[in-house]
Amino acid sequence: MPSLAGKTLFITGASRGIGKAIALRAARDGANIVVAAKTAEPDPRLPGTIHTAAAEIEAAGGRALPLVLDVRDETRVQEVVKAAAEHFGGIDILINNASAINLSRMTDTPAKRYDLMFDINVRGTFMCSQACMPYLERAPNPHILVLSPPINLQPKWFASHAAYTTSKYAMSMLAFGMAAELKAKGVAVNALWPRTLIATSALNIAGSQLGTMGRTPEIMADAAYEILTQDSRSHTGNFHVDEDVLRAAGVTDFDPYLVTPGSQPMLDLYIEE
Repeated sequence: MPSLAGKTLFITGASRGIGKAIALRAARDGANIVVAAKTAEPDPRLPGTIHTAAAEIEAAGGRALPLVLDVRDETRVQEVVKAAAEHFGGIDILINNASAINLSRMTDTPAKRYDLMFDINVRGTFMCSQACMPYLERAPNPHILVLSPPINLQPKWFASHAAYTTSKYAMSMLAFGMAAELKAKGVAVNALWPRTLIATSALNIAGSQLGTMGRTPEIMADAAYEILTQDSRSHTGNFHVDEDVLRAAGVTDFDPYLVTPGSQPMLDLYIEE
């Protein structure tokens, strides 16, 4: 059976939510996890720090290295990637999970919010991928996974939040471009997006009870696991949706992922019926 045992995963934004769920799924195999995120001290709005996440990872069977990282800081990205590779002897997988969201119209989006989304979502993805490449090239089955959507050019996805949409689509374009560039080196690059809303702390802050209308982060973790255990030389350049990945793997019952048992989960952004 495919396994992530002994693999080193560098996960941005892994102190909570989807990033932490992916880390915990890999930890069950005995993987090494670099918890690269900004939160080193508790935030009253958002539970979890790099240290609490690291403790959960080790309790689940993995090895953890918590490192403070703001992906907007190029120098710090280089330092943290190098420290991670030296600590674990390399990097096998990069998860570009860190992201900023602001669902405001063009006329209501301050420049600082626009810059934050593009600096974290797009530039951060690019800089982390670039910094990890020397180590990924030496890994036996290297993967980059970008948490970004399939590109859907329906006007409705731009009308209410053009800045956020273009930043997430830019992440997807980077994934597609890197997949083409790195295929000859055997480094897989794929994108993954949820079919439904995912109940994260950030979502609950943004939209009160929206999280109760979706699924748990574990569905994204299980889908990511299926992707990351594929052969990197043949499985690359895909825009994946979590439910489709799991259906292809034989999963038919998605009720265990529901936050509210018996509910009909709400579709996420960029997903059509």
